[in-house]
Amino acid sequence: MTEAPTKKPTSTRTPFFTRLYTGTGAFDIVGKRKRWYVMFGVLMLICIGSIIFRGFHLGIEFEGGTKLQLPARNAAGPITTEQVTDVFSETLGRDPASVQLVGTGETTSIQVKSEALNVGDVVRVNQALVEQLNPIAADGDTGSDVISDSAVSGSWGGEISRQALIALGVFLVLVTIFLAMYFERWMAVAALTALIHDVVITSGLYSLVGFEVTPATVIGLLTILGFSLYDTVVVFDKVKENTRGLLGLTRRTYGEAANLALNQTLMRSINTSLIALLPVVGLMVVGVGLLGVGTLKDLALVQLTGMTIGAMSSIFLATPLLVDLKMRDPRFQQQAARVRNRRENLARKAAEREAAVAVTGEPIAVDLSDDETLESELRQEKAMAAASSVPARNPKAADAKRGRPAGKAAGARPSRPTGKKRR
Repeated sequence: MTEAPTKKPTSTRTPFFTRLYTGTGAFDIVGKRKRWYVMFGVLMLICIGSIIFRGFHLGIEFEGGTKLQLPARNAAGPITTEQVTDVFSETLGRDPASVQLVGTGETTSIQVKSEALNVGDVVRVNQALVEQLNPIAADGDTGSDVISDSAVSGSWGGEISRQALIALGVFLVLVTIFLAMYFERWMAVAALTALIHDVVITSGLYSLVGFEVTPATVIGLLTILGFSLYDTVVVFDKVKENTRGLLGLTRRTYGEAANLALNQTLMRSINTSLIALLPVVGLMVVGVGLLGVGTLKDLALVQLTGMTIGAMSSIFLATPLLVDLKMRDPRFQQQAARVRNRRENLARKAAEREAAVAVTGEPIAVDLSDDETLESELRQEKAMAAASSVPARNPKAADAKRGRPAGKAAGARPSRPTGKKRR
């Protein structure tokens, strides 16, 4: 006699991408906020330490220096940046700050940036480049005339930095006022904390890796501020909708409602970040790899770093921080206690039912008051969410709000009774 094959239990776990797409609160982001705090805190300390002790690799626009520019071709073909670097190093005994291609086609040139050089050093470098590389301009000219040199003052970069700091301060003040008026005080505090985090982390990564800081870097740093706030405002708007009237309900705590809002907007945040990063990656590939424009590299690099950090902070930092700030309010603490008491009551009743069934084998009467209260709160939650997102479309209700009689057009005159007039 053969035994019947046993069926393997089917897995009831919902696939990862299904949970991500449906946004039913399957990812407990707010509940694990302590680990996010530790992760971002360690990263912040590393970046701040690098900024203080290591500093930044500033370009000549900030420190001052000399800039040389020569055509990128000669009679034998194109001139490479490595050849120019070798000639510069052999002539002066030190390496240039940067050597990069600028322009496209026949107008392509090589730009050399170094620390400030005196007149003798500039003449020696020019002669060495002409003798060893013999660059040819687009119009066919050769010799030292095709090589241009200029001195760059550090005061220009300092002026850009001051203007950038002023712009940053004005931006933060205006954003604080807007968020405090549109949302509330603690949402403004959480959003600004995430914004400062993004600026510090992006700046710290530049310090750690040693990327050169140019005016294009400063401009790119200012552009990521709006993106960082955009995603945070979207999440906070959903949190505001989910927590409307929460103090009178016992279905969810503030943290659970905020976590649900994060899950409901998680797919949107990921899609928005990916779509925003694609043009930046294209800017790096085309602008740097194909065109060889150094300014585009500086701009794209800071945007790529800042947008990635901004997307992470809007998900893992801003909303968890908001929950901790809101839970300092005694009203939300009492509401969370009522939620716990209701759940403990339901768990106790369920355990009593199971114990009674195990003893007598028959179900016992169940008090449905808690279930009915939960269903009522669920209907109330849905009604408030619908009222906040869908405008009223009932003309009678709209007329009643404006004080007009229902069923009559505005300005209509009452009809007169038919019949003869009395004399």
